[in-house]
Amino acid sequence: MDQPQIRIRGVHKVFSTGGAEVVALKGIDLEIRQGEFVCLLGPSGCGKSTLLNAVAGFSLPTAGEILVDGRTVQAPGPDRGMVFQEYALFPWMTVEANIAFGLQIKNRPKAEIQETVDGLLGMLHLREFRSRFPKDLSGGMRQRVAIARVLALDSQILLMDEPFGALDALTRRNLQDELLRVWTDLKKTVLFVTHSLEESIYLADRIVLMTYRPGTIKLSAAVDMPRPREVSSPEFNALKRELGGLLMEEQNRHAEAEFTGAAVD
Repeated sequence: MDQPQIRIRGVHKVFSTGGAEVVALKGIDLEIRQGEFVCLLGPSGCGKSTLLNAVAGFSLPTAGEILVDGRTVQAPGPDRGMVFQEYALFPWMTVEANIAFGLQIKNRPKAEIQETVDGLLGMLHLREFRSRFPKDLSGGMRQRVAIARVLALDSQILLMDEPFGALDALTRRNLQDELLRVWTDLKKTVLFVTHSLEESIYLADRIVLMTYRPGTIKLSAAVDMPRPREVSSPEFNALKRELGGLLMEEQNRHAEAEFTGAAVD
């Protein structure tokens, strides 16, 4: 499409902490096309999650504006689904009930709810777990349920805040592959926060590298490699070396700020 689905213009975000002002984001300009998979990459404290929350409408910018499909973001909306690192499932509900919850709140017909839930249980390999409770599931399975619950609402944009950060390496790779399959099938727009360089190269069409506070865009890099991507390939590792040096610069700035006491969570 000619017009970006998400347009971020001159966004600043300032927090007041202990009587002092902390500039979390400064002059963010970013455009994301419909169907694009974009990763926000950077060290802790660079404002990745702050920017994601602003796009979600949870926390509005101090200055600047964010538009989705040409409309200014002023609050959360059904066009944007959020997946958090913490699974945020209702522990007293089964897998099936967790996925159906948002549709029930919207008063969708029972037949439509059942059809949607059944389809997502199959898509995310959850059918045999439909009657289980979250406490009976592994971390990876819980995150599948959390993703399915967001997909049930059919949001055109998926906002994902380090959704695989707490998982072991094998489970993480499996869920990365599942996410790519779902993204390919459903053609959603994805804005994905991560601090893992390898994860961003494996997943993204484009990587937006952010500076340590105040968060600005240091680099926006297209990942011009066909999928599935092989992490041991020369192309993958060449990009990893190139971006790794830039990421390390910002990580060192973060470490220096912590050492001098200038870092603020």
